[in-house]
Amino acid sequence: MIDTHCHLDVDRFDADRDAVIARAAAAGIAGMLVPAIRPRTWDALAALGHRERARGVRIAIGVHPQIVPELDAAERALDLEAAIVDAVATTGAIAVGECGLDGGTGEHDLQETILRAHVRAARAVRRPLVIHVLRAHDAALRVLRDERAGDVGGVLHAYSGGADLVAPYRALGLAFSFAGPVTFANARRPIAAARVVPDELLLVETDAPDQSPEGHRAVIAGLAAARGTDAATIATLTAANARARFATW
Repeated sequence: MIDTHCHLDVDRFDADRDAVIARAAAAGIAGMLVPAIRPRTWDALAALGHRERARGVRIAIGVHPQIVPELDAAERALDLEAAIVDAVATTGAIAVGECGLDGGTGEHDLQETILRAHVRAARAVRRPLVIHVLRAHDAALRVLRDERAGDVGGVLHAYSGGADLVAPYRALGLAFSFAGPVTFANARRPIAAARVVPDELLLVETDAPDQSPEGHRAVIAGLAAARGTDAATIATLTAANARARFATW
């Protein structure tokens, strides 16, 4: 199994990060992708990725859209495209992100500018994108098309779009990763979407420490139920897809 999106670098893991990674390995997790949240955390994230590389930890470099209103003056002053390109080169990051658009977060114009910088950087360094889109799918599709995101592709993490948006995102070379909501008893939208995603574009994640599965049910089990198959099949399929998508593990 490969967890394509978890935030092991955040403060909530400071007390037991090593134990969390050890438990994940014991549970059969062969790899974990940790995407950055903001520029001032990149150095610590890079150190984590270097220290835990043997245990399957990989990193991505970017700016989370929900952090945009909180960016400090130094972060806002960055030439973000150039900064991402440099950081990928120096850290060995396997992807660009977390990046995207969040309709519930302010500074929408700046969010869009920052997303464009991410796509341009990803194209420059030939790395896939790790994309967050929540309540902003029309704008996200417009920006991703404008900036030729399909040149590098990537993944929509914790996919929140409906089944109807799978085709347009697929046309941009994007895969679809599912998190805790696919296990919720009242889930409809993620389950409907999970059923129509092609096998080769299916990924799984925890988004830890957020989006916990309902009743601690495994995300893989929820995804298997949605697609009418078994957990072992989903684990094998999504791990192979993660290795192909990110060229690692």
